[in-house]
Amino acid sequence: MKAWTLFLAGFAFLLPGLLSAQNDAPKAPQWGWQKEATATLNLTQSTFDNYAQGGENSTAWQFRIGLKFVNDREKYNWANTGKLEYGRNKTGEDEFKKSVDELKIESVLTFKMSKYVNPYAAITAESQFAAGYDYSQTPKVEISNFLDPGYFREAIGAGYKPNDIILFRLGAALKQTVTRNFNNYSDDPETEAVEKIRNEVGVEGVIDFNYKISETSLIKSKVELFSNMKAFDEIDVIWDTDLTAKITKFIAFNFNVKLLYDKDISPKRQLKQVMGIGVSYSLF
Repeated sequence: MKAWTLFLAGFAFLLPGLLSAQNDAPKAPQWGWQKEATATLNLTQSTFDNYAQGGENSTAWQFRIGLKFVNDREKYNWANTGKLEYGRNKTGEDEFKKSVDELKIESVLTFKMSKYVNPYAAITAESQFAAGYDYSQTPKVEISNFLDPGYFREAIGAGYKPNDIILFRLGAALKQTVTRNFNNYSDDPETEAVEKIRNEVGVEGVIDFNYKISETSLIKSKVELFSNMKAFDEIDVIWDTDLTAKITKFIAFNFNVKLLYDKDISPKRQLKQVMGIGVSYSLF
């Protein structure tokens, strides 16, 4: 229920911007491909030697690439987005440990049949690059890896886009959870066999919010909901929010909060927060 509380609070915060955006004058359409690719590198390092106040040496780095390729035509819109993020940190005598690790790709094809509500077909894939470990045990225990698990979702439905800032999608969906070695993510405990692939049929709902706060700052927030229609507390929630602010041409501030809830993985909500200042460069 905490996930739903956070979602409603965030939506209430964003609502004034949505209402004011509807009054903006419409812009003339620009058909064709729109391409965006931004690479960001954040670095942090500290060293202490005979320092009276104490402290521990630390090193951290994070690398991120954001991709967006949109082919907007008079009859359809084909939007492709990607998020590639990886980082490691080291404190004291500990080994380098993974801090962030995400690989996500989405492709949405929307057919323009009316001014606001239009049918769509979407494919989403999400996983990680490297192995993940549980460091609470000695020695450390590997608990995940590339496509282990991997999450895939296909959906068809209708989308509602009142303006250029917000988009709602609702449709029938299929979800697959695939594994190789860590079958606890995909296995059905009610059967004797060990399943490496879990298939679910249900409904997806997506709220996609993109708001340009100023010429140098942008907020992106996306809520993805999936329900297998079995129980209310089994609704999967992914809420990913990014705030980016350009300080100079090549220096940017980044703040990310990602909230997850999937009862098949954990009965409690999962939360990740990453903040950094580093070098940012637009590839094109």
